[in-house]
Amino acid sequence: MGFKLGKNRGNYAVNGVIKTKLRFSQEAGGDASVPGTPVIRKPLGEGIMGEANMDGSIYINKNIIPGSKEEKQVVNHEMRHATDMKLGKLAYGDNFVKWNGNTYPRVTMNGKDMIIVDGVAKEAGTHDFPWEEDANVGNGNI
Repeated sequence: MGFKLGKNRGNYAVNGVIKTKLRFSQEAGGDASVPGTPVIRKPLGEGIMGEANMDGSIYINKNIIPGSKEEKQVVNHEMRHATDMKLGKLAYGDNFVKWNGNTYPRVTMNGKDMIIVDGVAKEAGTHDFPWEEDANVGNGNI
């Protein structure tokens, strides 16, 4: 059976603006598109700006203004987590977070999602976990 790639369109102009067949971001119709990584806007919990998921997708808070500096920072931050997951540096489940070969237990305390780091329970979503520190480097400390 044959396989065809389709027509080679290369660059073309629309109303005087040069465009290409390969388009990302707003030009492609999305506001936070990342090649190979679905970025999905949805309601997230209070104070949660974004989430990187084990399936390779990223959720960003629907209240973030499309195209804003904040959106770019959140997507960059979550892409760092997504990349770490693809590389095997980071993984998580209902009962654990794994980072660089260390497993951190995850528990519910007083109705809050807590992660045990060095014997201390810290609320999930805070930015003082080793994997958060790594993702914040050069990213404006989201």
